[in-house]
Amino acid sequence: MRITMIGSGYVGLVSGACFSDFGHEVTCVDKDAGKIEALQAGKMPIYEPGLDQLVAGNVAAGRLAFTTVLAAAVDGADAVFIAVGTPSRRGDGHADLTYVFEATREIAAAITGPTVVVTKSTVPVGTGDKVEAILRELRPDAEVAVVSNPEFLREGAAISDFKRPDRIVIGAEDDRAQSVMREIYRPLYLNESPILVTGRRTAELIKYAANAFLATKITFINEIADLCEVVGANVQDVSRGIGLDKRIGAKFLHAGPGYGGSCFPKDTLALLKTAEDHESPVRIVEAVVKVNDTRKRAMGRKVIAALGGEAAAKGKTAALLGLTFKPNTDDMRDAPSLAIVQSLLDAGVKVRAYDPEGMAAAKALMPEIELAEDPYDAARGADAVVIVTEWDVFRALDLKRLATTLNAPVLVDLRNIYPPAEAERAGYRYSSVGR
Repeated sequence: MRITMIGSGYVGLVSGACFSDFGHEVTCVDKDAGKIEALQAGKMPIYEPGLDQLVAGNVAAGRLAFTTVLAAAVDGADAVFIAVGTPSRRGDGHADLTYVFEATREIAAAITGPTVVVTKSTVPVGTGDKVEAILRELRPDAEVAVVSNPEFLREGAAISDFKRPDRIVIGAEDDRAQSVMREIYRPLYLNESPILVTGRRTAELIKYAANAFLATKITFINEIADLCEVVGANVQDVSRGIGLDKRIGAKFLHAGPGYGGSCFPKDTLALLKTAEDHESPVRIVEAVVKVNDTRKRAMGRKVIAALGGEAAAKGKTAALLGLTFKPNTDDMRDAPSLAIVQSLLDAGVKVRAYDPEGMAAAKALMPEIELAEDPYDAARGADAVVIVTEWDVFRALDLKRLATTLNAPVLVDLRNIYPPAEAERAGYRYSSVGR
């Protein structure tokens, strides 16, 4: 099938590359000419493991192309996916749909035959209705249907998630649109990936509800971790103990410095705004957002305490290992490191940091900190090492070598990747989360 992907950011690029790998003919469109030129030259605008090879292979096979010309890409397409950004709107936290509606108007001007327009962007409930209304107003002559097809991709594992999804959600009000969507996803038939067909509004809400629930699990175990610290329990054992219950499950029960990234912070706020607009509050999600916001600053205070308290910490240096919100991505959006660094700087602590992929973004977002070449360079002359992101490269550090570069053998492990006994044997004053 002929597919057009409007937007070549994280969701659009990964989705377009994977669809082309299924054998579909895909054109990715973006207004950013520099981004398109880079993609045509084989340079990825984001870091996602395996994406560069996937794109290169399908471009070489003639199934994947990039352009800034929307009209030509939409002309004759069976399905046009809208995968543009929906950032939090300033002031109220609602998703900003400016780019979605701009894309819709341009699509309306370009369609020439029966077309299914698919919202792949994460959008509030009722957005599909507005998209359809715009299309009907501008092109009453067109045979067009609007579908919601939310994405459930984890950064760092997006290709695997797309090709082996837990489920495919299709929100459609039209039988022909359903048929087109089933044909698009037919290559996943052998994987037995379940397809859930719902109403359009239901599909839109599924995406927000899923992310809010996962954010709730993370926040819940973080609060349990705090309780573990004061009562003398081990949060990792608590997580295993409850996660073995199949009704609960083990995923997203790892205590740490709070959630971040492009989805959970934005989507929980958008869900709260939707609930407020419809006078149906979701109090649990309200609490999750508040607790997560305070969590990140609390981790900064934890580091300051390890440095001896506010008075003693002033003028000392903390070596931060990991800056991105999670490993295997270069994404710094709402990363816990941002709040942690600010807390340290506010306390007069100097910060030196290293991240395998996030250095360029960190340089722009945190110009006050010093960036290092590797973990050992970051630790040089520092008064504490702080593990903020659980990159694999930090899981097997030579702790004794690291200690020789430090002013003081202090290790603050905000991801619990080292057993306390191992760190203590290496001579560290060690602190972690919930243990």
